[in-house]
Amino acid sequence: MKKTTAHALPQPLPRRGIYRILVCRPNHRLGNTILLTPLIQELEQLYPGAEIDVLAEGDIAEEVFSHFFSIKNVFCLPRRGFKHPVAFLSLLHSVRQTYYDLIIDPCLGSGFSRAMTLHMRGRFTLGFSDDRRGSGLTHAVPTDVAGKHMARRAIHLVRWACTEHTGQVQASASYPSLDIRLSSEERVQGLAALRQVLDEGERAADHPVVGIFANATGAKRYSSEWWAQFIQSFKSNCAASSIVELIPAHGHSMLGETCGGYYSSDIRRMGAVMANVDLMISADCGVMHLAVASKVPTVGLFSVTDASVYAPYGSGCCSLLTTGRSPQDAASQVVLSFASILGSPRQGGSRRDAPSNELGAGAHRQSHFDQLGLSI
Repeated sequence: MKKTTAHALPQPLPRRGIYRILVCRPNHRLGNTILLTPLIQELEQLYPGAEIDVLAEGDIAEEVFSHFFSIKNVFCLPRRGFKHPVAFLSLLHSVRQTYYDLIIDPCLGSGFSRAMTLHMRGRFTLGFSDDRRGSGLTHAVPTDVAGKHMARRAIHLVRWACTEHTGQVQASASYPSLDIRLSSEERVQGLAALRQVLDEGERAADHPVVGIFANATGAKRYSSEWWAQFIQSFKSNCAASSIVELIPAHGHSMLGETCGGYYSSDIRRMGAVMANVDLMISADCGVMHLAVASKVPTVGLFSVTDASVYAPYGSGCCSLLTTGRSPQDAASQVVLSFASILGSPRQGGSRRDAPSNELGAGAHRQSHFDQLGLSI
């Protein structure tokens, strides 16, 4: 992390005496909410005795953070709050009754998040700004500290503000990962649900199971024709694998019902099922981040957005840039990169036999990813 000398903080955030923390992230999108989980883990490490509240939008955050013991309240603003002014203002008034030791705006460039941060009452307020004096924050961190990937920006924010050597982020090889903290019980139930989706022959065989989520918003969505060619090529390269489609929220298959499908409007149940497949392949979307946070090796397909900002963020996960590549080439790249998972049937049973928090795929594939144009 590069050194930043301008706009040095008058003093670092204290490491003691902070017990009530509010994180302001009023956004309803699944991916943006899950990308907040590394920040919560970082705060748990920095302030292990603190209680954390989250100001969110919509009800997704309640599901994402339901197993975080450190989080006391998830305040969910109504979506499009201007259409629900009474509920919106009532909730803001309720949150404002608490005086926090630290209020964090983890966003880069969100006026709404900043407004909520400054509206609440707290001893210290933290966020990105190049205008230290005019930001209204007690601790304004220069925007060039943020870095590229969304999951790390809030980590850099907090580490820069807490460091004893103000103006420099201490280099660290360790960053918290995406994690919705699925319980063992959830994983076991996810395994049972997955087995029901597979046909009898697939349940009996020790073959890899690959999950596909084929939906995304706007230009990030690949056509049904693209997916048909991708799957045909994937199966020809990995005939022993079984494919399960994770059905989008609208409840309709994106793959023409060509394979078994699992649907749930509960994101934790969907995560529990994905946790039991051997590999997830997804377009760039919130479910891609949910797969990573469920601790399954994940390939994110990118053609529009910047993969350096939104790539799957976790060990054994990678992004694949599909621009200029045919569906057949993309499928071949995935099979070749994950040969240790998709190759010959493994001895001694499959990952699906015993749910685990450990990833079988590791960083040893990094050099191979680099050769193929994939990136972690």
